[in-house]
Amino acid sequence: MKNFKLNNPYLIVILITSVFISLSSCNNKTARESRSVPDAFKQNERLGRGGNLGNILYEFETWDKEREMKELDLIREIGLQGVRINTGPFSHVTDKPPHTLSEAFLERLDWTVDQALSRGLTAIIDNHEYHVLSDDPMGNHGMFLSTWRQMAERYQDYPDNVYYGVLNEPNGHLTPYLWNYLLADVYKVIREIDPYRTLVIGPGDWNGIDALEFLELPEDDRNIIVEIHYYSPHRFTHQGTSWSEGSDEWLGMTWRGTTEEKQAIIDDFQIAVDWAEKHDRPLFLGEFGVYEKADMESRAAWLGFVVEQAEKYHFSWSIWELMYTSFGIYDPVQKSWIEPLKDAILPPE
Repeated sequence: MKNFKLNNPYLIVILITSVFISLSSCNNKTARESRSVPDAFKQNERLGRGGNLGNILYEFETWDKEREMKELDLIREIGLQGVRINTGPFSHVTDKPPHTLSEAFLERLDWTVDQALSRGLTAIIDNHEYHVLSDDPMGNHGMFLSTWRQMAERYQDYPDNVYYGVLNEPNGHLTPYLWNYLLADVYKVIREIDPYRTLVIGPGDWNGIDALEFLELPEDDRNIIVEIHYYSPHRFTHQGTSWSEGSDEWLGMTWRGTTEEKQAIIDDFQIAVDWAEKHDRPLFLGEFGVYEKADMESRAAWLGFVVEQAEKYHFSWSIWELMYTSFGIYDPVQKSWIEPLKDAILPPE
C-alpha cells in the first residue's frame, strides 16, 4: 500500500471539518442523553406571570425589531417572567408533504425566542393554528405533525426554559374526543425527537375548564403543564368584539366584583383545581382578558380578581395580547402602560 500523505490543503480542511462536525454531533448527543426530565410543577413556577405575544402569527411585513426589543425590556422591567409566543406555522410551509417550513419563519421564531431568553424570560412556542385545524382536523393532520417535527428538531437543544405549546384552543370539528387522537399522534412525534421538553397541553372546547374531564394525557409522562383559558362571563369580556355575533348588544355590561360575580369565578376555578389535584398536574392560565370596549373600572376589577384566584391556587398565567390595548395592558401608540390594568394584575408593593 502506498504511503498516504496529507499534502493537499483542501483535503486537510475537509478532514478537520469532518472531525469538528463529528465531535459536535457527539457532544450534542451526549448533552441530550445526560439531561434529566424537569419537574413540571417547578417548570410551572418558572412560567409564573407572563403575557402573550401575537407578533409572528402570519405576516412579517410589520416586523419592527427595535420596537419588539424595547417591549421585551418593558415586560422584564415590570416583573413579568415569561412570554407565550403565538405562531402561525401553516402560513409558512410548502403546500405538499413534507410541508417544509420556510427558513424565514424559523429565523423569525429563533430571533424572538433568543431575545426572550437573553432577558431571562421563559418562552412558550405556541402553535396558534387552531382555526385551520378545527375547520379540517384530518385534512391538516399531516401538516400539524410535520411542522411540529421540524420545530422540535430545531429547538431540541435549547434550554428547558423553552416550552412547547402543542395547540391553542382546539374547537369546532376538532372535538375534545378527536383532539385526544390528534394529540396522541403529535405527542409521539415530539417525544421521539425531544423527550425532555416540557409540553403545555390544553383540553378541547377552546381550552375550556369544563373540557378538562375529557382530556387524555399519557399517564407516565409527568413533564406536562395543562393549559386552560378563561373569559367568563363571555358577554362581559367580549362586548363589542367584531368576531362575536351580537356583541354590540352586550356593550355597557359591567363587572363590579359583587359576591355573586366573584362566586361564579371561584366555582369555575374550583373545577380546574379539583381536576388538577385528582390528576396531579400543574395548571397554566394561558389566556384571559377583557376587551377594551368594557369600562376601565370593570376591566381592572375582573382582571385583578382572576389573577388573585389563579395565584391562590398556584396557577401560572399569561394575559392575552399583553402589549396591545384590545385585551392587554400596554398602549403602543402612547408607548405607556395602562396603569389601572397593570396595577390590577401586578399590584404595587
